[in-house]
Amino acid sequence: MQQRLPSLIDPPVAFAHRGARAHAAENTLESFRLALKLGATGLESDVWLTSDGVAVLDHDGVVKSRLRKQAIRDVSRASLPAHVPSLTDLIEACGTGFHLSLDVKDATAGPTVIHTVREAGADLLPRLWLCQTTWQGLAGLRELSDEVKLIESTRLARIKEGPERRAATLASEGIDGINMHHSDWTGGLVALFHRFDRCALSWDIQFDEGLQAAFRMGIDGVFSDWVDRMMTVYSTEIGPP
Repeated sequence: MQQRLPSLIDPPVAFAHRGARAHAAENTLESFRLALKLGATGLESDVWLTSDGVAVLDHDGVVKSRLRKQAIRDVSRASLPAHVPSLTDLIEACGTGFHLSLDVKDATAGPTVIHTVREAGADLLPRLWLCQTTWQGLAGLRELSDEVKLIESTRLARIKEGPERRAATLASEGIDGINMHHSDWTGGLVALFHRFDRCALSWDIQFDEGLQAAFRMGIDGVFSDWVDRMMTVYSTEIGPP
């Protein structure tokens, strides 16, 4: 059996993508609760701001209103469909004993997210992972909290200067790590980012073989729709959560 390489985050985080998406309606409190019940050590969602500045959890930032669709940024919190939870709702329903990865789709949402978590459950801050598609969009958030983890979400093909230089840039700019599709990662790349003390996260891992490979190469966090599969492999490779 291949020996598992060390991860920076020990134990690594098992993120339930949009909650227990393969088992329940995504991005709902039911789905988030179920993910934790199934053993996930982290939850993942996308975060947007409503027209009145409330951080809410939804994938594409668009909701149906009667016969038309509206962007969440144009709708007040009170006018959203009941199934769309706010960040505060999530913390009140699920507590703070888990990691929380939020894809900051609304570029203006970062400060509100940090403030909301600080008010609703401050002990979650060290386990709050804010992700965005460019590290530049995250850089301004560091001055708001030295506890929050800031993560660039990208693909290897988009890193034109090469992964080593990108790792060095992330380190110098206070960005804690990088999240790439599982097909981009190798053990050597994980080790490279770890050499710069940057976390390596891997998304869209849906099958046992991919989860096993990710844990063995020292990945610091995985994202999966299938929480039951993820946690079965996690228990075998890492140990019970």
